[in-house]
Amino acid sequence: MALSNRLKNLPPHFFASLVRNVQEALSEGRDVINLGRGNPDQPTPPHIIKALQEAVEDPTTHGYSPFRGTAELKQAVADFYKREYDVHIDPKTEVAILFGTKPGLVELPLAIMNEDELLLLPDPGYPDYLSSVSLANIKYNLMPLLAENDFLPDYSALSDEQKKQAKLMYLNYPNNPTSATATLPFFEETIALAKANDIAILHDFAYGGIGFDGAKPVSFLQAEGAKEVGIEMYTLSKTYNMAGWRVGFAIGNADIIEAISLLQDHLFIDIFPAIQRAATEALSGSQDCVDELVSLYESRRNVLISECKRIGWDVIAPAASFFAWLPVPEGYTSESFTKLLLDKADIAVAPGHAFGKYGEGYIRVGLLESEDRLKEAVARIEKLDIFSR
Repeated sequence: MALSNRLKNLPPHFFASLVRNVQEALSEGRDVINLGRGNPDQPTPPHIIKALQEAVEDPTTHGYSPFRGTAELKQAVADFYKREYDVHIDPKTEVAILFGTKPGLVELPLAIMNEDELLLLPDPGYPDYLSSVSLANIKYNLMPLLAENDFLPDYSALSDEQKKQAKLMYLNYPNNPTSATATLPFFEETIALAKANDIAILHDFAYGGIGFDGAKPVSFLQAEGAKEVGIEMYTLSKTYNMAGWRVGFAIGNADIIEAISLLQDHLFIDIFPAIQRAATEALSGSQDCVDELVSLYESRRNVLISECKRIGWDVIAPAASFFAWLPVPEGYTSESFTKLLLDKADIAVAPGHAFGKYGEGYIRVGLLESEDRLKEAVARIEKLDIFSR
């Protein structure tokens, strides 16, 4: 049976090929240090696991979930945003529960865009943003994220035609893959652009819980007028090490939230009630686990960056997320350097070009191995004698 055109037009899934390459090396008995993944290496905190265990033992969680999520979890989301960002959220109209934010990112154009309308995407950016383009049969233009602009899009570079045609824009800060952060004035500039041109904004806040050097990442919804033009999506995968649990949420503009919820009514109904109860505990319970996790990642960052500089690699320390965006040495492309590291040093990284045209010249390294393994990785790179030439 032939595939639909929607499936035929889907972009290749980069992370699937990365996993295959690593698995092939491991099957050969090689000691691969995998710095290319985005899957947290720490376990889910015990109090969240306990909440799930207790919820599973409660027979009232064994039936279908209420359409559009439990009132308990939606209230926890609203309380979380008030506590963490001083943002007021109406749990009844401004929250949509998601099966993780990846499905939400793909669903949104299906919910609020028509065929051939224009989506503005960051480049480099999370590769799965492009999945929504094929599935919704829409057009897209790329907004370059350049080092000289602190990896923020330059809105003055958008043509009048692009601003006129665009119906939706995706942003992501702290950014994957560059680890860049955004400021409140930048979000205010974004809102002004959106209002002037009737563009909806989606801010992907996947790494919102992970900021270093005492700096808390800024929520898009903290900017005045944000809910008039857009929404934010937040996943529990990163902040609470719940990547396999598949739970997140969208919050903000009530009309957009209603559109997402209506689409999900027809696709999913909602998440297993016991998982929603555990997610409620994650958002409402002690946040000591988050502080400890951020401290762990910051310590790993410091080790990685100091070791890179020790061998003469001119790198910049990430301010947030659990990624480092490192320039490739002179004479290499992202792809050739990535291949060299896997073939000659048994180190897996993500090549920058996999995240878009403007990712060329970089690799993405995850802070998802122990400090000793990060030191070992840099020591292996040192033996390649690249930076002493």
